[in-house]
Amino acid sequence: MTGKFSPQFKSYFRPAALAATLALLAGLTASPARADRCDDIAKQLAGQIDGVKVGITAANVIYLSHPAAKELSLGCRGRNYSNELYAKADSRKPKPEFLALVGSAAAIIFTVPKDDTTTGATRCIKRMGLLRGDKVNMRFRRLDMECTRTKTEASIAITRGKDE
Repeated sequence: MTGKFSPQFKSYFRPAALAATLALLAGLTASPARADRCDDIAKQLAGQIDGVKVGITAANVIYLSHPAAKELSLGCRGRNYSNELYAKADSRKPKPEFLALVGSAAAIIFTVPKDDTTTGATRCIKRMGLLRGDKVNMRFRRLDMECTRTKTEASIAITRGKDE
């Protein structure tokens, strides 16, 4: 029997090749892209908050727009954080509509109750002033908040660390 395979070799070879092929296909189809989760969050924001529109995506940042905010963006997977919400108001003292927008968006992104995120954002913005300066870092309900203001505008960045 030279040049031919024995029957035992054929029955052993086929299941092993089939298993290897299935494992390769499962490995290729089971790995989701990073941007999918971020895109899903952006679609949730647009669907659940009136006036939010999804813009372009660049470098793991999805730019959003809303009438109450001058700038609004959703950052995904940074070196030290899992998600980031950045919002900039067009005045030094933001209006209640801006704070409500930030609270609603943060509640959707970080799955925290809306009352908690609105309270944290309001405290962060109101702490800026003569005594504490124009940049305030605070932590509220496992969220890191950084509020800054200039002579004409105020902004807030809300993040959650990767280990939380």
